Amino acid sequence: MRLFWMILGSLILLLFLLSRLRLGIDAAVDGKAVTVDAAVGPLRIRVLPGKPKKKRPEQAAPPKKADEAPPKKKRALPKPTLADIRSALDALLPPLKRALGRTRRSIRVKPLDASVTFGGGTDPAATAELYGYAHMAVWTGMPVLEQLVVIPDPHIHIGIDFDAPETAVRARVGVTLRLGTLVSVALGVGIPALKWFLGFQKKHKPPRTVKKPEQAAPAA
Repeated sequence: MRLFWMILGSLILLLFLLSRLRLGIDAAVDGKAVTVDAAVGPLRIRVLPGKPKKKRPEQAAPPKKADEAPPKKKRALPKPTLADIRSALDALLPPLKRALGRTRRSIRVKPLDASVTFGGGTDPAATAELYGYAHMAVWTGMPVLEQLVVIPDPHIHIGIDFDAPETAVRARVGVTLRLGTLVSVALGVGIPALKWFLGFQKKHKPPRTVKKPEQAAPAA
């Protein structure tokens, strides 16, 4: 019996120490260039860009059999619309706010430096609408976010350029938190996020095409 309590105590102590493990992520975007560094305690890991893969010598592809079915193409994830983004915010913001509130501001965001210039050369009306939503999200969401996490010196700029064909993004964000905090937030937001994602996939699922049976040729 004594051995059982010693093992149980050791497991509890190990889980406690793991929950105190400090994690971090530092992401930077400059146009199409993306770099992501992760930290686990004192260890630093470069996540993106990954190491270049060694080129293997090309081998001749084996000949295809006549009755071999072509490989199925993987269906790409549909692009979310503004309505999808609004529904995601309505579904995820309340549980996220509750989950972050339970952490008692143990998450630290430093740096937070972002500049987004929406390009409206292709569709000015849709870009102007998106620009308005982005402004509303930032100026209504940042005061709430600053009450839930620690953001020492945030810098956010949102602009619009009707002559630019594409959106320009330059940002750097660093987040540090403990493993126990990450698990707590993930448990609080995971189920609502999964429900929204399944509904999003179902909404954009292409209709099935029913093959009509071939009609037999009329007898001569």
